[in-house]
Amino acid sequence: MSNHSAKKIHNFIDGHYVSGSEGKSFDDISPVDGSLVAVVSEASKSDVDQAVTAAKKALTGPWGQMSVSERSRLLHAVADRIDERFEEFLEAEMADTGKPRALASTVDIPRGAANFRIFADLIRNEPDHVFQQETPDGMGALNYTVRKPKGVIAVISPWNLPMLLMTWKVAPALACGNTIVAKPSEDTPATAALLGDVMNEVGIPAGVFNVVHGFGPNSAGEFLTNHPNVDAITFTGETRTGEAIMKAAAVGVRDISSELGGKNAAIVFADCDLDKAVSGAVRSSFTNCGQVCLCTERVYVERSIFDEFVRRVVEETRQLRIGTPKGEGTDFGPLVSSKHRDKVLQYFEIAHTDGATIHTGGGIPDMPKELQGGAWIEPTIWTGLPETSRVIREEIFGPCCHIQPFDAEDEAIHMANDTPYGLASVIWTENLSRAHRVAPLLETGITWVNTWNLRDLRTPFGGSKASGIGREGGAYSLEFYTEIKNICIKI
Repeated sequence: MSNHSAKKIHNFIDGHYVSGSEGKSFDDISPVDGSLVAVVSEASKSDVDQAVTAAKKALTGPWGQMSVSERSRLLHAVADRIDERFEEFLEAEMADTGKPRALASTVDIPRGAANFRIFADLIRNEPDHVFQQETPDGMGALNYTVRKPKGVIAVISPWNLPMLLMTWKVAPALACGNTIVAKPSEDTPATAALLGDVMNEVGIPAGVFNVVHGFGPNSAGEFLTNHPNVDAITFTGETRTGEAIMKAAAVGVRDISSELGGKNAAIVFADCDLDKAVSGAVRSSFTNCGQVCLCTERVYVERSIFDEFVRRVVEETRQLRIGTPKGEGTDFGPLVSSKHRDKVLQYFEIAHTDGATIHTGGGIPDMPKELQGGAWIEPTIWTGLPETSRVIREEIFGPCCHIQPFDAEDEAIHMANDTPYGLASVIWTENLSRAHRVAPLLETGITWVNTWNLRDLRTPFGGSKASGIGREGGAYSLEFYTEIKNICIKI
């Protein structure tokens, strides 16, 4: 397919789809076969400025004067329209990411719609606080809180769960009355662009939601985070990028919420339900080809069950069916891009050099000729690496895990915590006392016991240490996306 005939994805600014003012574009490449999915307009600094200006203006227009009930109604309409255009969003997500239909159709797109519904309802029911104050004259005073939108929010979302993670930020920000300039990943621009059309269809005022496409340094990402009229920044992505965004946010003292990298651990005790632990470890290591920030890359197993656990995890992993998004029974797709596969394969080579025992995988699978241009990779399991190996220390973000034995509970806790990161962890045990004892000791934002990635959207979500700053989800999102003002009235 030539660039001339390819699908075009434009920026969405002030309610209109527009090409980049400097005429720059970049290719959106299929991770399945390397073909051209679309040509994407790259936003210039001027384009980003227009988007921020439109968002700033919309704050004082009809959107800024709208009641909470009316905003809530519109967000429900957005969710309903996503459902009505489900297949379009699904096709766009699969084309950009290569993930199996079974995953995208049950997680990515439904959660995109659900995010709008839950925050639309939450903002209508979130109480303000009232405090009665004693004063020296005995008359007293009344203090009450009101929530005001923070302003223009820069939403920078990643490529692994494009629709889900973008709307996870956009929905609460809009519910609170803010306006948005979103920059999706350059690898997965389609669903963010499509959402602009939905906003227009349901009557969201122009300028409330904007999308600019591009890269990070010296492109849309940097232009957006450096813009003086952006009031807060929310970002999901790798830690190094998060550090750069934090530096930009310091100018003007803008608020920031960041969910960054992880090197997540699972601890499997001998008293676990082994069937559940094995299946859970396979799922937490290889879902979405390992490209979920919550995926497990380190598994610590009590020595008495270590050999059996490794054997069974390897057997179950070998049953994963690699294939195209629409392939019958596909449950394991490609990585997002050839560039990312090159990065993951470098870690595969490091594992080999450091003396890992490769139990399964370790390379590129044999694929039909028509798919050999895709970013295919094998699910991989290692044992035998020292805890000092880069494979154990650094986030890989691919379909791989290393399994290590331990002898004592405190040893397992130490190894799990011996990382700069602190996003997620998993414990497998049938001992209730042990679960309650160990879970608080793990230095992560979320710990699952006998499950993985079970999410209640009302609960706080975020990382500790190098895995991020802040919490989102439920009322915790409202804390970030609003300024809470106190009003004191002397009686």
